[in-house]
Amino acid sequence: MAHFLADVTVALHIIALLFIGLGGFLAWRWPKVAFVHIFFAIWGVLVNVAPIPCPLTAAENVFRHQEGLGDLPGGFNAYYLYDTVVPRSLLPAVAVIALALVIFSYIGAYVRWRHRHDTPTHRVRLG
Repeated sequence: MAHFLADVTVALHIIALLFIGLGGFLAWRWPKVAFVHIFFAIWGVLVNVAPIPCPLTAAENVFRHQEGLGDLPGGFNAYYLYDTVVPRSLLPAVAVIALALVIFSYIGAYVRWRHRHDTPTHRVRLG
């Protein structure tokens, strides 16, 4: 059971990372998602720049210990992503791209929010 729970924790961690990077685009359709995304984005930054432990990494470590394994060496990102998905030499570029995506997504969400009550200039009738 611990192995399954560790796998679920890894999947949740990946989903959370994708949400941190791309969740702002969901706010284009559902503006209230922005509030949840802001929390996740701030949390993601704090976990990576401050000595704040990630609860998902801590949970995975608990399940790994139940399997007789040790903690994730270097944390989730270092173990699963660095040099596996993203070469370490590209990490600065990835950080800049991720920040640009978040900024772009929020600009788009704001523009869509500002124009949410504008009427279209024409309507297309189907059928």
